[in-house]
Amino acid sequence: MISPKMVAAHTSTHSSASAEWIVCLDKRPAERSGEDVDIILARLKSVKGFERFNPRLLQEICLCGFYECLEKGITLYRQGDIGTSWYAVLSGSLDVKVSETANHQDAVTICTLGIGTAFGESILDNTPRHATIVTREASELLRIEQREFKALWEKHRQCMAGLLAPPYGVMESGPSSDRMPDKENLNNNTLGSMSKHLNKTPHTETQAKPHPKSIHQVPSEKILHAGKVLRNVILSRAPHMIRDRKYHLKTYQQCCVGTELVDWQMQQGSCVHSRIQAVGMWQVLLEEGVLNHVDQELNFQDKYLFYRFLDDEQEGGMQPSEEEKKEAEEELPDTLMLLSQMGPDAHMRMILRKPPGQRTADDLEIIYEELLHIKALSHLSTTVKRELAGVLIFESHAKAGTVLFNQGEEGTSWYIILKGSVNVVIYGKGVVCTLHEGDDFGKLALVNDAPRAASIVLREDNCHFLRVDKEDFNRILRDVEANTVRLKEHEQDVLVLEKASGHGAFPSHHKYTVMTGTPEKILEHFLETMRLDSQFTESDPALDDFILMHSVFLPNTQLCPLLMAHYHAQASQGSEQEKLDFALNNKRRVVRLALQWATFHADPLQDEEASLAFLEELYVAVSDDARVLPALKDQLPLLEKMVKNNSDDSRSLQKKHKVLLRQFSMGDDKQQKRQPVRNNDEILFKVYCIDHTYTTIRVPVAASVREVISAVADKLGSAEDLLLVGLSSAGDKVVLKPSDVSVFSTLSVNGRLFVCPRDQLDSLTPLPEQEGPSTGSLPTFELMSSKDLAYQMTLYDWELFNCVHELELVYHTFGRQHFKKTTANLDLFLRRFNEIQLWVITEVCLCTQLSKRVQLLKKFIKIAAHCKEYRNLNSFFAIVMGMSNPAVSRLSQTWEKLPSKFKKFYGEFENLMDPSRNHRAYRLTMAKLDPPIIPFMPLLIKDMTFTHDGNKTYTECLVNFEKMRMIANTVRIVRYCRSQPFNLDVSQGNKNHQDVRSYVHQMNVIDNQRTLSQLSNKLEPRRT
Repeated sequence: MISPKMVAAHTSTHSSASAEWIVCLDKRPAERSGEDVDIILARLKSVKGFERFNPRLLQEICLCGFYECLEKGITLYRQGDIGTSWYAVLSGSLDVKVSETANHQDAVTICTLGIGTAFGESILDNTPRHATIVTREASELLRIEQREFKALWEKHRQCMAGLLAPPYGVMESGPSSDRMPDKENLNNNTLGSMSKHLNKTPHTETQAKPHPKSIHQVPSEKILHAGKVLRNVILSRAPHMIRDRKYHLKTYQQCCVGTELVDWQMQQGSCVHSRIQAVGMWQVLLEEGVLNHVDQELNFQDKYLFYRFLDDEQEGGMQPSEEEKKEAEEELPDTLMLLSQMGPDAHMRMILRKPPGQRTADDLEIIYEELLHIKALSHLSTTVKRELAGVLIFESHAKAGTVLFNQGEEGTSWYIILKGSVNVVIYGKGVVCTLHEGDDFGKLALVNDAPRAASIVLREDNCHFLRVDKEDFNRILRDVEANTVRLKEHEQDVLVLEKASGHGAFPSHHKYTVMTGTPEKILEHFLETMRLDSQFTESDPALDDFILMHSVFLPNTQLCPLLMAHYHAQASQGSEQEKLDFALNNKRRVVRLALQWATFHADPLQDEEASLAFLEELYVAVSDDARVLPALKDQLPLLEKMVKNNSDDSRSLQKKHKVLLRQFSMGDDKQQKRQPVRNNDEILFKVYCIDHTYTTIRVPVAASVREVISAVADKLGSAEDLLLVGLSSAGDKVVLKPSDVSVFSTLSVNGRLFVCPRDQLDSLTPLPEQEGPSTGSLPTFELMSSKDLAYQMTLYDWELFNCVHELELVYHTFGRQHFKKTTANLDLFLRRFNEIQLWVITEVCLCTQLSKRVQLLKKFIKIAAHCKEYRNLNSFFAIVMGMSNPAVSRLSQTWEKLPSKFKKFYGEFENLMDPSRNHRAYRLTMAKLDPPIIPFMPLLIKDMTFTHDGNKTYTECLVNFEKMRMIANTVRIVRYCRSQPFNLDVSQGNKNHQDVRSYVHQMNVIDNQRTLSQLSNKLEPRRT
């Protein structure tokens, strides 16, 4: 089970946890138990749209909501229908279509509703639906029927008013003049006149103009307090920093210098790692007017410039008392932590406020990195994103109700929401939907050169946008086309190249980079542009991308014959010497590529006879040609060694396949060093029948479901039409498709494989052993030191992580059934994450003594801290997410008794888990670490899935190589994490840790969220 707070480790297509909450929602409301509500609540808390809901309201929604799952292209309701339900998007997306006529065929898509969006409030007064809603992709919705929704509205009107779209919701703006007009006015087409009365002036820094004193005229209370703490600590530790200063015959009273402030902050704590980070932290104070530049500049700079704290603005600023200095010293770590979390966003805003012409190369790189994680831009090429980094303008609006633009106006800009939300308003129809952070709008009017199809009105205060103006938008489109070269055959594009931008650490060897093309032409391009003067050790990222990703569009069975054809290719024209030079260089390039390919694919190649035969054929051909072309002799030893190694390894594997025990021997201590699971390894696996008897089969790890069923049927002597079913401890069943492969490693932690006739599927029940332990293991592991446990966990996690081949990430992303390859090593590593998380929850929920539970929480916090120290972020996140699971987090009596020091540590850990801004806190932490690192693997999987889902693999029958490049860049993170070996800690290694090692290898857990919730409620019954 995966905690909903972050992202799921997708060890199977249907995890038991995800299926369980659906089962709970499918029950009639009257039949839902307290445990059912907890399970639904855990899922809803993970959805962005519900994070602002009052907990009591959210619980009532769990009692009355229903689950809807719709395929792509389903019309939920049509414009003009009378509504019967309110909806919230849990996964997927839906298009909002509006028609000016009664004909639904004329409907125009005005926006898309993403995860967290709610819609359908018109059921409160039975007005017709303002738009047609159609699923853009397979989507999950929460549905509340009209009667229950009205009851919730009557009971929680004040709470819900700020959460629903107008006219039912209340704008969070204060003065009524800044709010949306009522619905009647909207329907009478008075929206155009609204803009005269509403603030429409954005905070943009595109032209020189007088600067306001601060961006936010009234500082927030927490930033005001943070400024006081920093000032008081400076006056306590380094009072000389705040003093009168002279510059060009002018005296500036009670000032600090920018460079000194950065120097001072760098010395204060472990949370400040770089000068750029410190600049961002001071920028937070500057934006809110708590720190001010003497000439009112809005950007903090690490230079000899003067800044003054707000408390020093008046003559004779108050000096802090000794008591205030002491309090400030105590609060300094928390203050620095707060500013370190807010600093990156402030630094980003600071960069975006610069006129585009003043942005440095570092500025552009920071903006580009931000754009990589914005969903609205995921389909754009790297070149376009880099171009956008140079022209994007930051725009902010302070008040809800501000009209960004009106329906019918000329389209002048494209917007992306960085923070906040907006309402999409149509004349005569009112608010048709709400857009949130990460959504974009306004592009259609630019592309089609048409009037705005709707009005955009701020739904809340303090909204931030990225804006691209029409002129820049059109120029980028023109530049991209101007820098594009299209190679055609028979009037069809076969290769599309784009002029290389030259960004990044590795300078491009080529003038152009591949965007799209046929597989054959992409291979031909890389061979033609390969440099022969460089050493074999020098790596070209573009060629690396091809070698890593080619199996998606050019499997080895096609690649090997193509390479041999290129090797033997001859020039059709030119002098004899030119033909000889062409042939020699062509052969050298093929051998160079083949060597890189074989080096990367070393392990998988041993399972592929055709690929090994290709290497041997190439070796024989090069040996023969080397007699005539001596220049080929240089590459012959390497090729000979590669062929020999692969042939020897393959022969030894054929003589003796590894036989893996059930669950891949995750706890096998006899094995000194864990070896990767290979495609042709065989597994002994128990497959259970409906009466809980079992048969043990021996099949290859990568066997298909069809092959597994055949092996079971042979053993049972059955000729029936059998199903292979994954059964979780909660009783959730997943019928596996005949084409699925390598299913053994995809089961949940306590999951088992069952086989049964189709008509007996409903009769399957879990085995008693799947329930997990009934008593905790605290007596065993409380005697083990937290550091020893963390160290042995890290050793084991590193073994698992090191076994994962980079290709498994590709197979997992695109679907291993398409490659008929195993992803067992990746599956086991992801399952380890779930296992550790469940271990934390299980131990807490099985600990009946309150004082012991408090000790358990302390122990887990210590283990998490040590895992972080060992750069084992995977186990670190698993432990913290286990503690944030509802079954543990609801134990208020236990948490109340936890010492404040440990609460503080846990709070810091939770901040690292913050999913906002695409897990920015985690990514910043990762960027500061040196390898070896064990990364938070579920997030890497999410990143690759994000790229895969947001970009087509083929565009107009050509391979989208830009997509391949983006996924390869994510895979390189894994390569970087493993670029240094994990050195054993001598002080830890000298002790006898066999008992600790055995314990962390064989954790016994409960993986049924319902059972864990029941145990939790017994420990501390629900308060009425």
